[in-house]
Formats: sequence, C-alpha cells, structure tokens
Amino acid sequence: MSASAKTEPKIIFRLQFEPEGRLGRGKIQLLSHIKDTGSISAGGRAMDMSYRRAWLLVDEMNRLFRAPVVESQRGGKQGGGAVLTPFGEALIAHYQAMEEKARAALADDIDWIVGQLAD
Repeated sequence: MSASAKTEPKIIFRLQFEPEGRLGRGKIQLLSHIKDTGSISAGGRAMDMSYRRAWLLVDEMNRLFRAPVVESQRGGKQGGGAVLTPFGEALIAHYQAMEEKARAALADDIDWIVGQLAD
C-alpha cells in the first residue's frame, strides 16, 4: 500500500454499560433516521434493517435509559409514526460531541500509527 493509498482509519466509539447494554454509532444513526423520517420502519429501511430489528434496538434504548429516546404512535387516521423525545435528541448531540472529542484527542497518535503502516 503506498502512502497515498492509505485511508484514514476509523475510530469505532461505543459505550458499554454493564451488565448489558451498548450505545454506538449504529443506534445513533438509527435515531437520526427516525428523526428524519418520523418512522421506526423507515428509519430501519434507511439502514437496510428490518422493522423488527429497528424496533428491538429502539426498545433496548428505551429500556436502557430513565427517559425514553423514541415515542411511537399506533396507526389511526393519520397512520402511526415515531418521534424522538427531547432526551433522544440530546443523546444524539452528546454522542456526536463525544465522538468528535475522541477523534480530536487521538489525532496525533493516529497520524503517527498511520505513518508506520507498511507500504
């Protein structure tokens, strides 16, 4: 691999809560898609995920925290839907801020390691 072909490595930032429970980029992306689409199923589809998988992830997050991240509404005249709660919106913002701080704090060390990669 030539120096010009080296790609920027990815930092995979995930919080692990004991005994079980995780929060990482995938769940945050799902929340962002739900915010944009107003729907758990559409949010999941945007990530090539089944409705069931998306719903299970939302349910996991809603149970993990004191406040829910998503509130859903059953179908009716207007159809169903889902909205991020104020806590869900804040969770996205805080996670993204932590991710950016981690990238900034580790940039010099990552650059050094990338410079040591074999050609």
